[in-house]
Amino acid sequence: MIDFNECIAKGFLARIPASREKAVQSIEKAKELLEEAKANLKEERINSTVIVAYLAIFHAARALLFKDGYREKSHECVIRYLEEKYPELKTEQIEALEKYKSERTHTQYDVSYNPNEDQAEKMVKFTEKFIQTIEEML
Repeated sequence: MIDFNECIAKGFLARIPASREKAVQSIEKAKELLEEAKANLKEERINSTVIVAYLAIFHAARALLFKDGYREKSHECVIRYLEEKYPELKTEQIEALEKYKSERTHTQYDVSYNPNEDQAEKMVKFTEKFIQTIEEML
């Protein structure tokens, strides 16, 4: 697993001008994607639910990077950034980010993997809470 300093050294996290505007846009995108994930879940489109819910999580997390003046080139390094810079995020939240990143990867790339409805429901619930948490942090 890559650590925060390695993310910086390899250019997977880089400084950019801080932008409250981009942070807000990223949260708005996260909310839009969450609504799509919920609609997919209602229609029992489980693969789509997982992929879109993860994208909502990712955009919410990116909001903090934009606020702080960083851009990412690695999903893993977004998590390392949050872990390093936002210790107020609970260990369980960071572990959930890891889990759902993996869930999305398996769903998208592993042709023999299919998430179940219960997993998708839990992911959507986490996504909703995570977006609220990040929005409060902005």
